[in-house]
Amino acid sequence: MKTSPLPDPRRCQERAEEMLAYARAAGADAAEVLVRDGSELQVKVRLSEPELVKQASSRALGLRVLRDHRAAVTYTSDFSPAAMRQFARDSVELCELAEPDPLADLPERHEMARTVPDLDLWDETAPALDAAQALRLAKRGEQAALQFDTRVANSEGAVMGRVMGATAFASSAGFSGGYRGTSLSLVVMPVCDDADGKKRSGHYWTASRFTSGLLDPEAVGLEAARRTLAKLGSRKIATCQAPAVFAPEAARSLLGQLAAVVSGGAAWRKSTYLAAREGTAVASPLVTVVDDPLAPRAPGSRPFDGEGLAARTNVVVSEGVLRIFLCDVYSARKLGRRSTGSAGRGVGSGPHVGTSNFVLLAGKTPPSELERVPQGLYVTELMGFGFNPVTGDWSQGANGFWIANGSRTYPVSEITISINFDDLWKSIDGVGNDLDTRVSVQSPTLRVSRITVAGT
Repeated sequence: MKTSPLPDPRRCQERAEEMLAYARAAGADAAEVLVRDGSELQVKVRLSEPELVKQASSRALGLRVLRDHRAAVTYTSDFSPAAMRQFARDSVELCELAEPDPLADLPERHEMARTVPDLDLWDETAPALDAAQALRLAKRGEQAALQFDTRVANSEGAVMGRVMGATAFASSAGFSGGYRGTSLSLVVMPVCDDADGKKRSGHYWTASRFTSGLLDPEAVGLEAARRTLAKLGSRKIATCQAPAVFAPEAARSLLGQLAAVVSGGAAWRKSTYLAAREGTAVASPLVTVVDDPLAPRAPGSRPFDGEGLAARTNVVVSEGVLRIFLCDVYSARKLGRRSTGSAGRGVGSGPHVGTSNFVLLAGKTPPSELERVPQGLYVTELMGFGFNPVTGDWSQGANGFWIANGSRTYPVSEITISINFDDLWKSIDGVGNDLDTRVSVQSPTLRVSRITVAGT
């Protein structure tokens, strides 16, 4: 298989600057260009046999041009000079179809990043991983799960993936920079036969920007098997109110929903129940949430945001008090303030408010201590979407375990848990010390003092 060239942020930056020049020559008052170049390797084995080998590379350029306060957003994958010139002319012409909006103009020149810090996001060993090696790692993980217990009778497979990419951004507001990064992951998905004939599927996974940060495949497979076996005998429970302990995977889902309601875009649209709550308590004093794009090697780190502003760490909730809304330039202007450097961006879209490493800081309590309640629910999985960000009404399907006398007793499924989202965060009475850093939305174990459980 032919090896693609490694993603080169310097070359991406050159392309971005070239397109910026073409856009200005075509009559744009201002412009900004995002270029991404990357490659992906993904393999899957099932029952020790290869089922998928995929290797692909892609590159794309996104352009936002402004003329008379009218904006157009376009993208292309044709990097030939003639095509780029025509693309710039066509993009500027599209501005005539837009309504003028002075608030959508580029950031002021003094707001732009001045440096591009090295956040150690690139693993020099990652490119050496080829399809054959990835298949062997995936096979080792799956075999460990299958050999763990005879009740692990089947498998949905094991998937090994690697992504390498470079990003560059250039703006006529006075910024040009680029960086590159890697990401690797392995997931194992065993299946068990339950006594009633049902199939119980589970999974476990490891992920890191660096090969050295991954768990051994056998460790992933064994944990996947343990988690799947633990679901055997799952049952419903009677409707009740009880404390709820959220495992980091489930707590992460809650934190992702919180990110949506602390967005400046939601604040100026009044589409969040927190719209007028800055400076007030919105969570338990145990809760501190930060958005930190500058953490070295972290999955959501970036040296600058989607508008070329310097990345910065923002404390969103401090000991339960809402301190700020995360803002891009547009939402900040709508709210009469400055951007928090929180713009995200896709190649084919304009800037929008996004998060980087959105982290609920760990507490000091071991997670096992959070389960020391007379009775309660240990939530491992949340399903569906039942959240109204305007009113805070919240309800989701859940799986997990019933806690009795401080210990998990039996698995439960097909239940629904509900509470007002504001009350949920204010009712947190325990935060674990087991922060899960595998993905960009990160949480430790959380305990909520009381929640409604709808079962039989």
